[in-house]
This record gives sequence, structure tokens and C-alpha cells, in this order.
Amino acid sequence: MLTESALLACMTYVDLNPIRAGIATTPEESDFTSIQRRIEQTADLSAPASLLLPFAREGKPEELPCSFADYLALVDWTGRVIRLDKRGHIPHHLAPVLQRLGIEEGQWLGQVTLFRRHGIRAIGDKICCQRYAAHCGQTRCYQPNP
Repeated sequence: MLTESALLACMTYVDLNPIRAGIATTPEESDFTSIQRRIEQTADLSAPASLLLPFAREGKPEELPCSFADYLALVDWTGRVIRLDKRGHIPHHLAPVLQRLGIEEGQWLGQVTLFRRHGIRAIGDKICCQRYAAHCGQTRCYQPNP
């Protein structure tokens, strides 16, 4: 891949293969894809660490060239395009990917911006963070910067 857009195009192509083949309807149902694994890891903080290259964060040029939210939107949009040479696509009547995953946009943006803070150990909804903190013998997951 010679450009960042080529890399994203290749990733999107591979992540949409099960949908285009008619094996799955959505990326989150696409078994054995990196997008499914990333979605699962986002939903389950206790999931094992991934060997997948992380998405971009400020000051990290060695990471993927966009945010995970942008990549999800890109795959969702691309997967809805009907191609005559392929059997499947993401149906247009399905809700956008964040809605399908049960993630409120404001909550998602709040979680994404938390990665910029130092000292973050866990990110998730309030209940998941409370469980994680209790598991670690703590009262909360992180110390916000003043």
C-alpha cells in the first residue's frame, strides 16, 4: 500500500468480504474479520489485547490514519453500496452502525476523547467502569486531569 487511502481501501475491502459474499449482513456479524474483532474488543474491555494495528491518536504517526469511529462509518457507508458483481450489501433499511451497536453518538465521542488523557486504564459505560474498578480493588478507573 503506497498511500493511507490505499490502506483504508484494502482494509474496507477485506472487512466487507463476508457481506459481499452474502455470508453476513453487517460488519459486526462478519466472522473472522478484523472489524468484528475490533468491535468485540470495544464492547468487552476484558477481551484479550489485539495484535491489530491501533487507530490514530494524536501524535502517533505509526498508527492507522483515521479514528475507529471514522473507519466504522466508512465501512458502513461502503457496505451499503449495491454492486451488481456481488451478492450482498448492508441493507439500506438498517440503522447506522453506531445505532446498531447501541452506542449513543455523544457517549462515543466522549469515550474517544478520553484516550487523549494520561492515566486512563479503562473506558466504557459507567457500570462496566465500576465493575472493572471493583475488580482492581479501586473506587474508579482513572484520575481525570484537572
